Amino acid sequence: MNLTLADILAARQTLAGEIVRTPLLPSPFMSGLTGVPFHLKMETMQPTGAFKLRGAMNAARKVSAETHTLVCCSTGNHGRAVAFAARSLGLRAVICMSSLVPQTKIDAIKALGAEIRIVGTSQDAALADCQLLAGEQGFTEISPFDDPHVIAGQGTVGLEILEDLPGLQTLLIPLSGGGLAAGAALAAKSINPAIRIFGLTMDRGAAMKASLDAGKPVEVREVESLADSLGGGIGLNNKLSFHMCRALLDAVVLVTEEEIRRAMQVLYHEEGHVAEGAGVVGIAACLAGKLPDFDGPVATILSGRNVDMTRFTSIVTGQDVDLGDYHLRGTSHAA
Repeated sequence: MNLTLADILAARQTLAGEIVRTPLLPSPFMSGLTGVPFHLKMETMQPTGAFKLRGAMNAARKVSAETHTLVCCSTGNHGRAVAFAARSLGLRAVICMSSLVPQTKIDAIKALGAEIRIVGTSQDAALADCQLLAGEQGFTEISPFDDPHVIAGQGTVGLEILEDLPGLQTLLIPLSGGGLAAGAALAAKSINPAIRIFGLTMDRGAAMKASLDAGKPVEVREVESLADSLGGGIGLNNKLSFHMCRALLDAVVLVTEEEIRRAMQVLYHEEGHVAEGAGVVGIAACLAGKLPDFDGPVATILSGRNVDMTRFTSIVTGQDVDLGDYHLRGTSHAA
């Protein structure tokens, strides 16, 4: 299936009244740092705390009348969005996740009435469990990224950015399974093909980057990260998001855990915004000088706010952050 801007426009109609049309806010600090107008797309303001509600709700609105249960695999935010959509539609939700998902995200999903299944130590294991349930029990699966309705829903983020900032020259998008990157890039480049689009992700366990480098979907070892929402595989049978990211992204840039930590600090101290690690990767790349030649105006998507606040407090106050076998020592933020 070849998605077009028309699919994203249709998704916007479906989502009217279901999601928040989030603001695109100027960032004085990042504008001063980069020397060009820099804007933040505040998907942290969605009811579920992340952009995932757009795709999940759009897909849930398209299920057949016979559907009684929605099922998905998730690193946390998609599961919360599917649980929210299911509750609003009077459906049951079953969310399959790995043991790497933070407890705060699990608790938030439970609070929406969904059933939780913790399977293995990887998104691939959770996906296998999800597909088993869909096949054996007839549940309707909503993919976190490789679904046309999900991608179209996420594409409304890019549509809103271009409506609010028609002169946009560079778009920085957090990259995991590619649903957000594929949809937002499709919207942006359909409106202005000259826009440069960068996918940003962590430097450990980045499945889409490894797959793009290999020229086909591949598996990677998942590890704990401050950008936990960017973890997980893209599926060896990926049908849409891999091909769209390969066609639409100008480059993929990797950032380290230390660079993510610093970006979370800077965003909080300089702009007063709370975002999870996955949401600040665009800022992290700029702070680290990994995007030296981009043109402005620039926009980056703050994709979510669902971070464990104990961990967040440790990060912004400069205390130690314990990620299991991967330990970070906090320092005061550097402006």
